[in-house]
Amino acid sequence: MARAYAMSARAEATQRTRESILDATIALAYELQRVDLSLEQIAARAGRSVQTMLRHFGTRDALIAAAIERGAAEVIRERTAPPGDRARALELLVDHYELRGRFVLRLLAATEGDAGQVTANGRLLHRAWVQEVYADDIAGAADPDELTDLLVVATDVYSWKLLRLDRGLAATVVRERIAAMARAVIAQARPQAPAQSPEKEDTS
Repeated sequence: MARAYAMSARAEATQRTRESILDATIALAYELQRVDLSLEQIAARAGRSVQTMLRHFGTRDALIAAAIERGAAEVIRERTAPPGDRARALELLVDHYELRGRFVLRLLAATEGDAGQVTANGRLLHRAWVQEVYADDIAGAADPDELTDLLVVATDVYSWKLLRLDRGLAATVVRERIAAMARAVIAQARPQAPAQSPEKEDTS
């Protein structure tokens, strides 16, 4: 029993150390506004040695990959609304952009290396968010793939940038305008009823 308890305690301590290193990596990335971090930088932030980090993750690339995965999970949590509550989903989306948007824009400008991996994952996550939030409209669209593309653009971080950073609009106004764009593309994507041919005039 004592041995099992000791093993469990060691496993918990190992997990706590691992989590603290990942937390430090993500916090440092947001602080420096970049993800091309060295082991030395992360070790200093985490209060651990480089050897400790290598013991837990093997390589610097494996640590960064684990941090990217953890960061993606945090993004999903930040943007997840109750099922069917589209207004709340858009509110959380804009809140997420307010918190992370500037950082994301810097990563999108970098495009290569670790930044490229983060933004590639982000594009997949955003498309999945659109497909979940607008599932019913997409399913009923004349061209579901086209509507998905249009909704991805309407709700993208660049739309937030144009309205919030470039135009200087309040976050609440940005949310309303993103919602309006989404409604507009949904309306034009609905299947059109076939035009009825005019009845022939009865000449008899």
